[in-house]
Amino acid sequence: MHATGRRRYAIRWDEAAGRRIRSLHTGGGRVRGPQVVMVPGLGALGYLLDALEGCGAWAESFLLDVPGFGHRQPRACPARIPALAEAVSAWLTAVPRGPVVLVGHSTGAQVALRVAADRPQTVESLVLMGPTFPPALRRAPGLLGALARTLAHEAPGELGATVPYYVRGGARGMLRYARSALHDAPERTIGRVTCPTLVLRGAHDALAPQEWARRLATAAPNGRVRTVPGAHNFPYRQGDLTAALIAGAARRR
Repeated sequence: MHATGRRRYAIRWDEAAGRRIRSLHTGGGRVRGPQVVMVPGLGALGYLLDALEGCGAWAESFLLDVPGFGHRQPRACPARIPALAEAVSAWLTAVPRGPVVLVGHSTGAQVALRVAADRPQTVESLVLMGPTFPPALRRAPGLLGALARTLAHEAPGELGATVPYYVRGGARGMLRYARSALHDAPERTIGRVTCPTLVLRGAHDALAPQEWARRLATAAPNGRVRTVPGAHNFPYRQGDLTAALIAGAARRR
């Protein structure tokens, strides 16, 4: 069991379809109730630790280390959206005791969306936090402008919670991941999701603008949208609020 400040979690490794997938795990004493599974954006786990702990207060909760930037090689899967979705799907089939509340942030939301659409039997509720990228941001001019507007509202402390993962991922791996996410089209997938879906975005998140979040929620058969304080990485400073909203989504399953 690891403890950092008030954070307590276990590191576990699981075999899933021939892959070894690492996760951070908390709330493991609960044998009933929902299980929460979180998929990070761009492979960085550190900014989601408070939200993980908050979820662990009421549910057995996992934060998946995919594609594997939280440890040395070998990676759990290639740093591409389709491969990530396959790895998460395999893990959901092998590890949890039943359908889960699946939570994805940023590019992790793109992964979670694919999993919920392709493997509905494994997901009972879906939470998309700061989902990327609307069509207008899939080219450099729009993306760079939105990134600059968003970074102006992020906390400097996020660097320590994200950069070490990006360094382990390497420039080539990060570029491959970003390109894959930019070529993804979540609006083509959301209509196939059958479970209740909550779309969350920060008030200052230009990477997940309000009209994009509303479009996704409207396209989902059972979707809702909520704007919360903060920018793109709002769970970093709003961990308790994030966990509370995930708990609300779990109750609607």
